[in-house]
Amino acid sequence: MKCPYCNNLEDKVIDSRISKDGEIIRRRRECLGCAKRFTTHEKIEDKLPLIVKKDGRRESYSREKMMEGMKKACQKRPISIEALEKIADKIEQDIVSRGVKEIKGSELGEKVMLELHDLDDVAYVRFASVYRSFKDISDFMEEVKTLVKDKG
Repeated sequence: MKCPYCNNLEDKVIDSRISKDGEIIRRRRECLGCAKRFTTHEKIEDKLPLIVKKDGRRESYSREKMMEGMKKACQKRPISIEALEKIADKIEQDIVSRGVKEIKGSELGEKVMLELHDLDDVAYVRFASVYRSFKDISDFMEEVKTLVKDKG
């Protein structure tokens, strides 16, 4: 593991802990070059499918990209980062369990919207407005009316 301070490749593990869900191991390391300490997180690498975009392009799945979209939708809302990470974990587990090599971006977006719908109405509408590319206020109002009808 390369030291983030001095780029030395030699270190020793001084502490290891398993996360509550057993999915991640947190390791505290000490660089043998500069003696500074740093933390790493280890997780089993799942084979995630390629995302097929609307225009037919294919790109690698990016958890970070999905998380950024959800964070933007949840700005100034009482939603913890842990809640968003649970959503990302749930969606990843679903798509990995299928064993497919490709998944449509639209399907992934719908999964995110479904999860946000259950989590927070405002975050859901914000995400939907960007994801579905509302053309004008009437599209936005239709989505809000549908949301109110679903919740009522």
